[in-house]
Amino acid sequence: MALISREDIITEDNYPNSIKNNQLNLITLDKKIENCTKCHRLSSYIREIAKNKVRRFQDQQYWGKPLSGFGDINAKLLIVGLAPAAHGGNRTGRMFTGDSSGDWLAKVLYKNGFSSKLTSEAKNDGLVLNNAYITAAVRCAPPQNKPTKEEMQNCFDYLQQEYKILKNVIVILCLGKIAYDTTCKLVHVKQEKFGHNILFNYDRIKILTSYHPSRQNTQTGKLTWKQWSAVFQKAKKMIE
Repeated sequence: MALISREDIITEDNYPNSIKNNQLNLITLDKKIENCTKCHRLSSYIREIAKNKVRRFQDQQYWGKPLSGFGDINAKLLIVGLAPAAHGGNRTGRMFTGDSSGDWLAKVLYKNGFSSKLTSEAKNDGLVLNNAYITAAVRCAPPQNKPTKEEMQNCFDYLQQEYKILKNVIVILCLGKIAYDTTCKLVHVKQEKFGHNILFNYDRIKILTSYHPSRQNTQTGKLTWKQWSAVFQKAKKMIE
């Protein structure tokens, strides 16, 4: 799969106007998210992290701004995480990129035919998603990975706008309880008990849940590779 930017799609003749319009809407939304300063605590935190880098990334330029989602605009699978990692997405400028959670996600996406590469290391690494789109409930890395209710509410409108643009989504995969709670609010359904690899069927959408592939979950055995892989195999079957 060749890497095609949103800007390229808008200018090329072989894409229908409906796709071009959606891409233009995403570009506009991307810029709005990137420039967002609604949450003083989060804005200050991500800039501070970008300034005072950890030793292993001292030679890298951190993104240090809110993050948009990315992927296939025609995706049937929407993956919703919690928030960017302080030294992952906040460094690289792309969701689930440059940290252990991103490694787990990239590998399972590749093995199930959703991506072009086995790894997700940098924003310009050539990774292309196929039939999948990745986003998050919160767009800035929060301290201790714990956003406040007000911060989640401030970000919610961005998820609503993304979901409105992504017109082909039939399965939403929620990585963690906060992502699940936010998704229930997004599609206007009642929250049920959260657990791993649980499928909730509704008239217009299916919600699939998974434990988040955080280092804490994967290293303690709460989430094994077999469990993680099973979720994506199920998602793949549902959209085929």
